[in-house]
Amino acid sequence: MTQTIPVNLGARSYDVRVGPGLLQRAGELVAPFAPTGRVFVVTDENVFRLHLPALSASLQAAGLAVQSLKLPAGEQTKSFKGLEKVLRALLKAGINRRDLVVAFGGGVIGDLAGLAAGLVKRGVDFVQIPTTLLSQVDSSVGGKTAIDTPEGKNLVGLIHQPRLVIADTGVLATLSERERRAGYAEIVKLGLIADARFFEWCEANARAVLACETGPLAQAIAKAVAFKAGVVERDETEQGERALLNLGHTFAHALEGHAGYDGALLHGEAVAAGMGLAFELSALLGLCRDAEARRVRAHLTEAGFVTDLRQLPGAPFDVERLMALAAADKKAQAGKLTFILARGIGRAFIEPDTPADVVRELLQAETRS
Repeated sequence: MTQTIPVNLGARSYDVRVGPGLLQRAGELVAPFAPTGRVFVVTDENVFRLHLPALSASLQAAGLAVQSLKLPAGEQTKSFKGLEKVLRALLKAGINRRDLVVAFGGGVIGDLAGLAAGLVKRGVDFVQIPTTLLSQVDSSVGGKTAIDTPEGKNLVGLIHQPRLVIADTGVLATLSERERRAGYAEIVKLGLIADARFFEWCEANARAVLACETGPLAQAIAKAVAFKAGVVERDETEQGERALLNLGHTFAHALEGHAGYDGALLHGEAVAAGMGLAFELSALLGLCRDAEARRVRAHLTEAGFVTDLRQLPGAPFDVERLMALAAADKKAQAGKLTFILARGIGRAFIEPDTPADVVRELLQAETRS
C-alpha cells in the first residue's frame, strides 16, 4: 500500500511516495515533471546492476527517452571530481533547462546528482528515487545537496528541492543488514530529538525494521519522512529548528572526516556513534540524566551499532583532529562549537556555545586505550 506524504513549501512543494512496487510505476509518476520527454538518470554501479533495467523500462513505457550515467559506489564519489564528471556528462549530452535529472541511488548519489541539477544551466528540475533506507528516510527529503571536501563533510552545496521523491520499499530487500542498520540510525534519531514514545516504539520494533518486515518498515519510513517534512516546512533553510535534525552529526562528520570518507565507516554508523556521544556530552554537562544516556547507548548497541570509538572503523582517532573537524562543521559560528544536545530522550535542543573543553574531555575519555 502506497502512502503519500506532502512537503508543503509553496511553489516548491512536492510529494514523497512510499510503498512497495513503485519502481515499476516510476514512469507514470515521473512523466508529469519531464516536459521535454528526456530524463537523465544518475546512479552508481551497484544500483545500475540491480535496479536500472526496471527503472528504464518503466520510464520508457511512459514515453520518456532515458540517458544514464553510472558512477563508482561509495562516499568518495561525492567530491569535486565526481561533481565535475556529472556536470560535464550532462552538458555533453546537451541537457537543457526543461529536462529532468533523476537521482537514483543512496545518499551519495542523491546529494551529488541533486547538487549537479541545481548548478547545471543555473538549475534544472530533479526527482529523487532513493534506494537505501538511510536515503529514503532522510537525505532524499528536504532539498539538501552537497559534496565533501578534505576540510569536512557537506561543506559545498545548496538547497535544491526535488519535484518528487519515490521511495520503493521493495528495493531495500537487496541491501545488506549493515546498510539497513545504517538507515535505522536516522529513524531512531527522530525519537531522540522530539518523540520519546516513538523511541519506545523503536526499542520494541528495531529488529522487525532491520529484518525488512513490511508493516514495521513502512510505518518507520512514513513516520520519519512525515517528521522531517514538518521540520523542513517550518524551517526550509535551516535557520533554527531544522538544525535539530543534525543530532549526532557534528561528531559523526568529524569521525567520517577523520576516516577519510573511505567507506569503511558508513554515515549511519557514524551518526549512531555521534548520537551516543551527544547524550554522553549532555549528561556530562548536567543537562540529562546519566541513565538516559546509558539507555540510548544500550538501544544502539542492541540494534547492532558500535558506539565505542575505540572499536569503530577508522580507529584510533586523534582527539585534536576530531576537534578541528568539529570546529569546521557548518553549524559552527564565530569560532564557537554548535552541538545538538538533549535534556532527555525526545527533548533535543541547539546549543550554539558548547564548551570545547568538555567536548575534548569526553573525546579523550572515549578514545583512551
